Amino acid sequence: MPAAYPERVLLATGNAKKLKELQDILQPFHLAVVAPRDVGYDPEVDEDGDTFEANALKKAVAGHAATGLWTIADDSGIEARALDWRPGVYSARYAGEPCDDEANNRKLIAELADQTDKFVRYRCVIALVRPDSPPLTWAGSFAGEHTPYRRGTAGFGYDPHFLVPELGCTVAEMSAADKHARSHRGQALRQFTAWLADSQTLERKRST
Repeated sequence: MPAAYPERVLLATGNAKKLKELQDILQPFHLAVVAPRDVGYDPEVDEDGDTFEANALKKAVAGHAATGLWTIADDSGIEARALDWRPGVYSARYAGEPCDDEANNRKLIAELADQTDKFVRYRCVIALVRPDSPPLTWAGSFAGEHTPYRRGTAGFGYDPHFLVPELGCTVAEMSAADKHARSHRGQALRQFTAWLADSQTLERKRST
């Protein structure tokens, strides 16, 4: 039976900003978080899945296969209701390769310019792959409105154009703590850490 609590967890992402965000969210849980560069692992995979879950699982499977470590990976993106939930899994490369946040934002602004419905949501799926156990996933969703006007300098990706109406600010204007408390990624990771805590408690009961 696999250990209920790992000594180290690999975060299988090559996105430096996403890696920092994941590390920041997990820091209070006292997990030994390993970046790919720490173990000489190249986390780039062909994200050819048609769902966030499929891509997250592919990245986590690859990371575990290469390192043997418990591996978590995420896939996430923005969805616009007026665009039949595009760009979705194509969010990072919406304007084409190589990935460019500014180009992606310009394309989304143009496509929503004539739309009255500005509802958007961030979605995230976190996948965990570990030895001798089936993979697990957790999901989070964060709703807001799209604004064509860039506001704020924090965050990354579509954050400067993702307005949180009840707060009157964009995600890029939020503090890191406020973003993590509300975000799709924060929601999914809290589900992961809750599962991990429950697993640890169960293992302790079995060993007594």
